[in-house]
Amino acid sequence: MLKLQFSLLLFLLLTSFSKAQNKNGVPPVIAEKDLTSYLFVYFTGNSVEEEAVRYAISADGYHYYHLNDNKPILDSKIISSTGGVRDPHILRGDDGKTFYMVLTDMTSSKGWDSNRAMVLLKSTDLVNWKSNVVNIQKTFPGNENLKRVWAPQTIYDAKAGKYMIYYSMQHAGGPDIIYYAYANKDFTALESEPKVLFVPKAKNACIDGDIIEKDGVYHLFYKTETNTPGIKVATTTDLTSGNWTENDNYLQQTKEGVEGSSVFKLNHSDEYILMYDVYMKGKYQFTKTKDLEHFTVIDNEISMDFHPRHGTILPITRSELKALIAKWGKPAAYPQINNNPVLEGYHADPEVLYAEKTGKYYIYPTSDGFDGWGGYYFKAFSSDNLVDWKPEGVILDLKKDVPWAGRNAWAPCIVEKKIKGKYKYFYYYTGAQKVGVAVSDNPTGPFKDCGKPIVATRPEGIKDGQEIDPDVFTDPKTGKSYLYWGNMYMGVAELNPDMVSLKPGTTKVIAVNDSYREGTYVFYRNDKYYFMWSEDDTRSPNYKVRYGISDSPLGPIVMPKDNIVIQGNKEQGIYATGHNSVVKVPKKDEWYIVYHRFSYPTGINMGDAAGFHREVAIDKLEFNADGTIKQVVPTHAGINPVKKN
Repeated sequence: MLKLQFSLLLFLLLTSFSKAQNKNGVPPVIAEKDLTSYLFVYFTGNSVEEEAVRYAISADGYHYYHLNDNKPILDSKIISSTGGVRDPHILRGDDGKTFYMVLTDMTSSKGWDSNRAMVLLKSTDLVNWKSNVVNIQKTFPGNENLKRVWAPQTIYDAKAGKYMIYYSMQHAGGPDIIYYAYANKDFTALESEPKVLFVPKAKNACIDGDIIEKDGVYHLFYKTETNTPGIKVATTTDLTSGNWTENDNYLQQTKEGVEGSSVFKLNHSDEYILMYDVYMKGKYQFTKTKDLEHFTVIDNEISMDFHPRHGTILPITRSELKALIAKWGKPAAYPQINNNPVLEGYHADPEVLYAEKTGKYYIYPTSDGFDGWGGYYFKAFSSDNLVDWKPEGVILDLKKDVPWAGRNAWAPCIVEKKIKGKYKYFYYYTGAQKVGVAVSDNPTGPFKDCGKPIVATRPEGIKDGQEIDPDVFTDPKTGKSYLYWGNMYMGVAELNPDMVSLKPGTTKVIAVNDSYREGTYVFYRNDKYYFMWSEDDTRSPNYKVRYGISDSPLGPIVMPKDNIVIQGNKEQGIYATGHNSVVKVPKKDEWYIVYHRFSYPTGINMGDAAGFHREVAIDKLEFNADGTIKQVVPTHAGINPVKKN
């Protein structure tokens, strides 16, 4: 897990140099590295059939492919009061997993002054939406002369701790003005009457507001509707202060009429795209910027197999993309979707298990992303095919469940045992640099700690190292189970039949060469015992896995000449592939290695913090005819779904 006994000074240096993407030393809700694609939400035209929400997806932010044969993904007649919706805006919530969409409730065939309402929608999966209509005129007195309510959008106001919905309204005799109101907790209504958000200093009309925050400054892009119409921007550091600094320059890079501007940040980049609807030409124009002030046209880099009107683009994760594809199908021209990393978020030290009780695979990782390896809880994930993983939640919380530890929850392992005809699960883990064990009747818990560490001191004669990184192995020849552990040494002891205590007098140290650092893993194949371990430091790009072979679970270990199991692939930007486990497909000689690596693509630029911002990947493990292991080349593509039979 971590280098031998780092001092407090070194710890402070590490955390001060950390470029971690988190707040207060804890993992972010959504890690930037997990945003791998884009969802484009739009409508297509002025006929009632076209005034509906449609979806498209992109792998790179430049090339877009429609979903559902470019048909609506929501029925406008069901969600709206007019039978049509326009100007869809989508937002990821502050919790990272809730989505908010707002729409103009309008059919243009009834006239541009015909609507008084908007539609509010909420979802947790981008597929299923709950909707509510908010009619401003009917809900709030004093709006009898209201003519129209256009282009609502949503932003989370951190100062207020609420979701702000902002939109333009026009009352008889006045210009269009951008108003705002906060949504209620359930996002089903507005909690108070609209207030003015922004009016240009010229007092002219403005519509189609779009706000994005960058470096603590809110940028409001909007369209002027009088004099010379076009896209402008105003900035503020306080959304509701009324103190806006206006940029007098027009931002559109065309002489054609434009509307519906929208800005989004490109994934894994410091660049933004400002796009706007060139509505008289039936197309969009895309421009690129780093400072949100100077824009370069990139139309020749953009492609779409549809013709959108006034929409927005949302960066999404691979699991969110897969949910969309599962519902509406994968466009034929959409590029291959990678399967590594297999878990989103920051995770490390993965232990993999195939459970006979459930017929499923499970991964038990270190919860990573905490500054200085400061995680304190363990999670589990389940899968039917080693590719699609379901979060099973926290299965052990050291602060709540383990009084003797409470911190530094690292590198777990697990074994399934059938005892008196009943499956039991013994979960070994590192807590406060000691090894503990917790027990459950199910692979996803709840797990109950045994009340004290099973390993708390170094083996006799060992002066350096840490009591971390447990591994459990049951010998298929004898039925005996062994616990391995150690940093800078490989310790082993036989477990008693109760699986929660060590058999007295069996603790020993297995000799390995200087390549051994930590992360022992043992498995059995064709009458041979394979020992794996990690070399170097988890903060090092050169962290790798080596192996040896033995005729016994207690050694001695013989190391083949070329004994690297897996190491980084610089050409692919993959680094620090280490601390692994291995799984065999039931009834097949088919094997897979589960390991962690620096988070891609951000980790290599984090310095030492890359060592606690890691991700879990799976690749195939293959053997030569003589039983030696073929070196694994780590991939982004990962593996195909595995069939158990």
